Amino acid sequence: MNTFWRIIILLHITMISFKSMAQETGTKILLIPLDDRPPCLQFTQKLGMIADCEVVSPPKEMLGKFTKPGEPDRIIDWIRKQDLKSFKAAIISLDMIAYGGLVASRVNETSLAVAENRLKILHEIKRKSPGLPIYGQSVIMRLAPTSDGKNEPYREKLARWADISPYPINKLETEKLENDIPADALKNYKQARRRNLTLNQAAVELIKTGILEYLILSQDDAKPKGVHVADRELLSSSVAKSKLGDKIIIQPGTDEISMLLLSRALNKLNATSPKVFVKYSSESAANSAMPFEDRPLRNTVTYNIVAAGATETLNPTQADLIFYVFASRADESRAESFALEINRDITDKKHVMIADIDPKGNIQGGDPTFANALIKMKVFTEVYSYASWNTAGNTVGTALPQGLIFNLAEKKMFENQAQKMLTWKAQNWFTMHRLLDDYLFHTIVRPKANEYFKQSNRSGFERTEKVAREVETYARELLEPMFITLSDIYLKKRPGSIQEDIECRPANLKFSLPWNRTFEGEIEFDMVCH
Repeated sequence: MNTFWRIIILLHITMISFKSMAQETGTKILLIPLDDRPPCLQFTQKLGMIADCEVVSPPKEMLGKFTKPGEPDRIIDWIRKQDLKSFKAAIISLDMIAYGGLVASRVNETSLAVAENRLKILHEIKRKSPGLPIYGQSVIMRLAPTSDGKNEPYREKLARWADISPYPINKLETEKLENDIPADALKNYKQARRRNLTLNQAAVELIKTGILEYLILSQDDAKPKGVHVADRELLSSSVAKSKLGDKIIIQPGTDEISMLLLSRALNKLNATSPKVFVKYSSESAANSAMPFEDRPLRNTVTYNIVAAGATETLNPTQADLIFYVFASRADESRAESFALEINRDITDKKHVMIADIDPKGNIQGGDPTFANALIKMKVFTEVYSYASWNTAGNTVGTALPQGLIFNLAEKKMFENQAQKMLTWKAQNWFTMHRLLDDYLFHTIVRPKANEYFKQSNRSGFERTEKVAREVETYARELLEPMFITLSDIYLKKRPGSIQEDIECRPANLKFSLPWNRTFEGEIEFDMVCH
């Protein structure tokens, strides 16, 4: 046999071996997301790629769009057509299955009977694939109704009623609000709350009967006081009485939950529970409730660590990862000193994750002083994760899963050079995406776009198709030069970088407004690595 044919046969064997290895190591996880917004769908799918995990979801058109509900019955049919035994786990939003998503869950358009009947698909999944662990999310309804363009005359009054009505001291104001709010609107709100609480309780029963492996009861936007407190306490009591604290967690946040459950599922599949040590920029901030949340920041972080499948440690020398939580935006000197602490830990080869929290809720994106200090120190090619968007729960629930999933991938997949390259490609994409989305879009571009279109402080309001496309074009034109500049800065690695042998270059930026509003943008781009 001549040399040429020997080489061909050897290459063929190598390709078969690599294909076989990919089939053995690759993981598929089923995802029924809360809705089609990037954090619920795109982020979760991209995080999966860091650990060679394909996150499979129904076609996007089934998931609805803002006030147009998803199509639960079509989604259920789609689930029935899947080869369930090909999945290692399932992550399911009970609100999408029952109502058609988060926004649909806030109105009383779906009867309790219909919602309960739809949840029977979970029993069906378990019958068809008994060994498939199902990780569930059930949302505890938030205080304010969705801003849909029709309820503006009374929306704030209804939100205020939800804040104060449980407390006798507010009796006179409550009565006035009840006179001012349209009777049908108040009735619809109360009925939706009652129905949703019943479904929350049904989710707890699904844990008791072994249908669900794990459940996050996620508290949507709230405050320390309000009508939601009674719902939450009733659920907490039920969990405690049933001794299900290791299977159910009740925590602030909503949009990020599928990422936390993905992290938990992957860590469980690999029999790992990394230890995380948390460093706060401010003890005062750590002990305070952040905007739109009902618990102190410290509790939010602890809940998220547990939900993501990790273990919190108070001993930094025992930690697999160090989680830096910055919540000191009013103190510019603290931004610099905290960044220096991060830089020192990275120099010492510690595995660092970063959450930049907005403690006032008026920016809901990355802090410029802190972000620029980190960029200057060239930390972003070295960190295991970074996030800074919207609420504390959203930010923490994005940074933790990225860091934990990359930690898993580094330990399990870096021996294979091809897989190592794919992991770095996905990791760099996600970190770069956080800087583009969380910092450049939310902090810089969104306010300019809102002001340009005379929509300041109206990020959550839906635009017409025509205006939305104009805003997209304007925002993309602002983002494009920032994308190019950031790419050059991001790729300048420090001496001794953990990416010493990896070169990546982002290209082909795409930007859209999936819900025709500026509250969230969908950013896509390619990441080419060699």
